[in-house]
Amino acid sequence: MTQSTQFPADLLEAVPYPADGLLSDDLTLARDANGNLSLQSPQCPQSKAFFERPRSNTTPAIHGKAATLEDAIAKASSLLQSAKHPLMAGLATDVYGMRAVMNLAETSGATIDHMNSKSSMKNILVMQNSGWFVTTLSEVKNRVDLLVVIGTDIVSYFPRFFERVIWNKEAMFTENTADREIVYLGGRDLNTAPGVSPNGKQPDVLPCDLDRVPEVLAALRAIVAGKSLKADNVAGIARESLEKLAERLKAAKYSVLAWTGSALDFPHAELSIQNIVGVVQELNKTTRSAGLPLSGNDGDVTAYNVSTWISGYPFRNSYRRGYPDYDPYHYDTSRLLAEGETDVLVWISSFKPERLPPHSNVPTIVIGHPAMQFEHAPDVFIPIAIPGLEANGAQFRSDSSVTLPLRKLRDTNLPTLADVLSAIESALKAD
Repeated sequence: MTQSTQFPADLLEAVPYPADGLLSDDLTLARDANGNLSLQSPQCPQSKAFFERPRSNTTPAIHGKAATLEDAIAKASSLLQSAKHPLMAGLATDVYGMRAVMNLAETSGATIDHMNSKSSMKNILVMQNSGWFVTTLSEVKNRVDLLVVIGTDIVSYFPRFFERVIWNKEAMFTENTADREIVYLGGRDLNTAPGVSPNGKQPDVLPCDLDRVPEVLAALRAIVAGKSLKADNVAGIARESLEKLAERLKAAKYSVLAWTGSALDFPHAELSIQNIVGVVQELNKTTRSAGLPLSGNDGDVTAYNVSTWISGYPFRNSYRRGYPDYDPYHYDTSRLLAEGETDVLVWISSFKPERLPPHSNVPTIVIGHPAMQFEHAPDVFIPIAIPGLEANGAQFRSDSSVTLPLRKLRDTNLPTLADVLSAIESALKAD
């Protein structure tokens, strides 16, 4: 790698980690003259792995054999040109990349779906069907006095959540953040250590099997609403414990009920989320309370925001009929592939090379991280510049309230996702 005068050795501050929904933007990186990066602070294994990954293959391939970028684009265009129902999935990218996805989807009549949609759709369905009262990370950081974490420890998905949002040293409306109260409701074998306050105050833990969380939430909603509960316990949690939690929620000045769609991995989890929303609605009759649906890893919040503002719908949206058509059941990637309803898969994965396309028998075009390795070579592989590392961009945070700019931190000869998709789209229009 030759030295770059545009990206000299330097100390880079306030760098965001683009693959994480929190978009933690307090990273400090050291860059050497060859563009290699090393994380200086704070300690974050995921960020370290992302920024310090050695550079790898930068060559496009057709059926596993090296090809020029022009030939790879021509092959991808040919596959899409002959397809009757293309599927563009994965969609781990930023705002710029997702806009290009939408353009190509409209031109090619493709269906779009995100790699995390199984989790995200639980939240989207609730928002569409009943609405909800949710808050932002900034509001939590400045106001929360009681946090109830439901069915997860959060840190398995967002390792720096407590450090960044709960035990922050300064808050606008809280005297001492160490006085905040934490309750873990549901789940087993959770990592509750991050919920211990800086002054050593232990969190309260009300465990139960994950598949019984729906019962617990329904009971809590009933108690908060003033209904009497005759059962002595629900899913192993004593009724008195749920009644005490309800009283604490009513007494709190700003309680927050947090969850991740990924952790609520049981059938019809959206109904449990509706019960969370119901608890929040009931509490707001007398005090302040809000939900906090945590997501945004791999750019899923970015994908559904961009899709929504362009088409009116989130992902699981199709242009196969020539206009946006939303169907959260029929346009699921797994179902389309399993039932043979798509004839070309375009898989986009910019941030994590381990997020590979699902196995299928349809021709597959992969546009993604240059370090991706395949057990079965796709028909076309085009490595691209990584947003927030090798390309400028923009990314939505988990709460959809903030979009942060992503900086290009080092030189690369790789095209961006938008470059590749725009070239394919031009080829389709030219034919």
